[in-house]
Amino acid sequence: MLIGRESEVKKLKELYDSSTAELIALYGRRRVGKTYLVDEVFSNCITFRHAGLSPIDHEATAGKKKMKAQLNHFYRSLTQYGMQKRKAPESWQDAFYMLEDLLEEKDDGVSRLLVFIDEIQWMDTPRSSFMTGFEAFWNGWACHRHNVMVIVCGSSSSWILDKMVNNHGGLYGRVTYQINLRPFSLYECEKFFEANGVIMSRYDITQAYMMVGGIPYYLRYFDKAKSLPQNIDAMFFEQNAPLKNEYDRMFSSLFINPDVMKSIIEAIGSRSMGLTRQEILQKTGIQNGGIFSKHLRSLISGNFIIKYYSFGQSKKEEYYKLTDSFCIFYLRFVKRLASGKKLNWINIADSSSVTAWRGYAFENVCFNHINQIKAALGISGVSTNETLWSKKGSEEESGTQIDLIIERKDNIVNMCEIKFYSDEFSVNKDYHFTLVRRKELISKRVSRKTAIHNTLITTYGLKHNEYVGDFIHVVTLDDLFVQK
Repeated sequence: MLIGRESEVKKLKELYDSSTAELIALYGRRRVGKTYLVDEVFSNCITFRHAGLSPIDHEATAGKKKMKAQLNHFYRSLTQYGMQKRKAPESWQDAFYMLEDLLEEKDDGVSRLLVFIDEIQWMDTPRSSFMTGFEAFWNGWACHRHNVMVIVCGSSSSWILDKMVNNHGGLYGRVTYQINLRPFSLYECEKFFEANGVIMSRYDITQAYMMVGGIPYYLRYFDKAKSLPQNIDAMFFEQNAPLKNEYDRMFSSLFINPDVMKSIIEAIGSRSMGLTRQEILQKTGIQNGGIFSKHLRSLISGNFIIKYYSFGQSKKEEYYKLTDSFCIFYLRFVKRLASGKKLNWINIADSSSVTAWRGYAFENVCFNHINQIKAALGISGVSTNETLWSKKGSEEESGTQIDLIIERKDNIVNMCEIKFYSDEFSVNKDYHFTLVRRKELISKRVSRKTAIHNTLITTYGLKHNEYVGDFIHVVTLDDLFVQK
């Protein structure tokens, strides 16, 4: 059963029913459900489908042999879909000529000819001229046929964006629609668990999201007969845990230079608020320049990191923050077990290290549910900018860190405190004065016409005591589980 994806399903069906040639680029993070979406929407409508060979499974193959392996695999798909056997293609131009011949044989002039090419970036091996062949197929044949629809799909968002969507060569402006398939929201995770018979509280669903994000492929590993800690042990820490090696496999499948990309991710993830460009360069030793900028863009388009400007600072200084839940959890707990040490999540669930991680991870949950937070605040239609702020202390002024700041066009700033608690959050005297100091610091950095609203985002709300009035707004877990 297909969970969520209502807008994507509706649009794909509209495009299928259109009377013109369509070239759709579908991209998103590995394991997010791109192939599943196409299969569910077009289960009996695909005229030809093909998936590129994974570089992980063929990493020993080099040079022209990689190209030949991809071509032979494409040829096999052609024969599976009805092409009469002939000499295998030696170039991508020949391969796409064969695809044209196959589609012409199947064309009745009325029915849609739906071509689905999955993991297309793997087919584009070095010096293979793959894009030349694909451009000739689309520009010379497919785009002139009103009943042709081509869906190209890839886990490398940067490849899809660079080579297809933002192509400045033969495919310039040719993509008719693009879909960035994002991970599930908390609402969709809850629906997914319900559909699979997994009974879990919203408190535990949120923790599950902190560990694997809204990635359907990972969510399916949750066993309905096990508790959350038991599931985490089975998925990450037991001897044959299915996600123990997923981090390395994911980067190897997405990037030509996985070790470089991992070094960037791990540097950015070393600080909760992220790092500036210069700090990343210092930590990784990577040379500054256009290639490094391309690496950052690839990680942003892949939904691993976000770029933001620290509150009240010049927009010349960009910060990069790791927001991918799976990577955060893996780096904090799984990677440290590389030495062979055994860990049982159920035995450390109440430890200080896990408590600290929950706080950091919940901040990222909130960053990934800004739309739900805005809805809870009643400002869905207001233009906003989301950021955070960390200030080092000095002899003259104390330091502070603010988890989330929502700058609004209606002259209000929501200064958000994010707290993941197992009960209602209680403000004591010391915390009251912390809020007062933070508000004073913020007020120095906004115009006099701007009002500052203390806002609490927490699990079960705010306990009523003498300081309950410190917060104007309170957003709870139930608000984050709203469909948006």
